[in-house]
Amino acid sequence: MFSSSIHPRFSDTDALGHINNTVIPVWFLEAREPVLRLFSPSLDVGKAALAVVRIEVDYVAETRFGSDVEVITTVAKLGHSSLQLAQEVWQDGTLTARGLATLVNFDPTERRATAIPDHVRVALAEHMPKPSEE
Repeated sequence: MFSSSIHPRFSDTDALGHINNTVIPVWFLEAREPVLRLFSPSLDVGKAALAVVRIEVDYVAETRFGSDVEVITTVAKLGHSSLQLAQEVWQDGTLTARGLATLVNFDPTERRATAIPDHVRVALAEHMPKPSEE
């Protein structure tokens, strides 16, 4: 499990006074950085990259300005060249959003999907929920 703390900005709010629906996917992207670093520690996208091929977001409660949020990221599925991340936004002990992102390991030179390296696969597997946590 990866955890990221985010401080909502006033500009993240909308006319209803809660965090705008377009902001949560950006927070999910930001919270995926530790996963990206498993593929490329320096974040050099010329050597390794992940391509997002699908995202889903469920808004389950209001996320509001004025209180930090925690984004939890786990590896939900691990395939040959792809992985699925499950992410949650928590604010003041309340789950406010959850999402799934499917990413493909992408070779930037060949411009195609490629197998996830074994050492990265081992590191990713450490962030999968244990059967008792599902």
